[in-house]
Amino acid sequence: MPNKPKPCPLCGQPPSAVHTPFCSRGCKDRDLLRWLDGGYRIAGPPADIEGLDSDGSEG
Repeated sequence: MPNKPKPCPLCGQPPSAVHTPFCSRGCKDRDLLRWLDGGYRIAGPPADIEGLDSDGSEG
């Protein structure tokens, strides 16, 4: 029995071979925008601002 492909993670439609795992370019672009806007960030401890140089590196 062949494996049934998982639906699009954003809208639930069947995936497109060209845009896998998404169903369309629109869902693919929406996912990218979520990454760029920080929508998938995971909360963590606050950053130690004083331990960073002005260029953002530690040291």
